[in-house]
Amino acid sequence: MPTTDPAAEPAAYWTGVAYQALIAFTRAHLAEQGITQPQFWLLRNLSPADLSPDGAPMTVPELRAAMATYLRAEDDLDAESEALVAKGQLSRDEAGGLTITEAGERARVAVKATTPRLRERIHEGVDDADYVAALGVLRRMIRNVS
Repeated sequence: MPTTDPAAEPAAYWTGVAYQALIAFTRAHLAEQGITQPQFWLLRNLSPADLSPDGAPMTVPELRAAMATYLRAEDDLDAESEALVAKGQLSRDEAGGLTITEAGERARVAVKATTPRLRERIHEGVDDADYVAALGVLRRMIRNVS
């Protein structure tokens, strides 16, 4: 969809292309480590050392609500949580609450340690000032239409 005048190109098109490319790249990176992005999000949301404020058990519906702003339609938290329970990275109580195990915490830490390398690859050739400026433009566009 590129035009001869970059300023006339549709932002929605390019943000969609960027989103799809970044998600595909991130998910491929995680798959190389034997984990899916939704599984990593589950571990993060259940870890008191990460996104969980207290490490309390959470049900799949509670986790789905917590992740509502970034889950994709194809992300099946029921299946993803079952896979983590099978790997011993999550445990499930009798009320259906999920808790991260020591094995799950080790997996979360190992995957999180690779995120700086992922960010470096994504940001290669883009200096921080350009990145911040691009985010500023996108935020302004969002405000303009909200």
